[in-house]
Amino acid sequence: MKKIASFTVNHLTLLPGVYVSRKDHIGAEVVTTFDLRMTRPNFEPVMNTAEVHTIEHLGATFLRNHKEFKDKTVYFGPMGCRTGFYLILAGDYESKDIVDLLKEMFVFIRDFKDEVPGAAARDCGNYLDMNLPMANYLAEKYYEEVLCRMSEERLKYPD
Repeated sequence: MKKIASFTVNHLTLLPGVYVSRKDHIGAEVVTTFDLRMTRPNFEPVMNTAEVHTIEHLGATFLRNHKEFKDKTVYFGPMGCRTGFYLILAGDYESKDIVDLLKEMFVFIRDFKDEVPGAAARDCGNYLDMNLPMANYLAEKYYEEVLCRMSEERLKYPD
């Protein structure tokens, strides 16, 4: 079997960043999948499921309520390896096009102190697996160390 494109990225040289993972064409429309890499694969500890789950709930809520991107957001969710998230947007985008959106989103997550949206038995299949303080911390870390110090090497996959 042929390797899928995301398994051909050298994860030993991949830094936390914002990468275009793929672009798909559905009819006349383009759908862009972003790799929001929050930790350095195979070098840093992965995120625990509780904070990943919390970031997922907060990020999805933020994006689906954003005045410009709510109708363009197809999906926001965690990578199985727990080193980041995938964001799928309707439209033909490059990584630099969404840095400001991500800054807004990660400030929202960093500063969020209320009840996590959807964190109730009626709304979520694993509502007890949440860790808001760690989600706040990881959002701050990604915001400060990656989004506010964006460079070309954190916008394009390494060769």
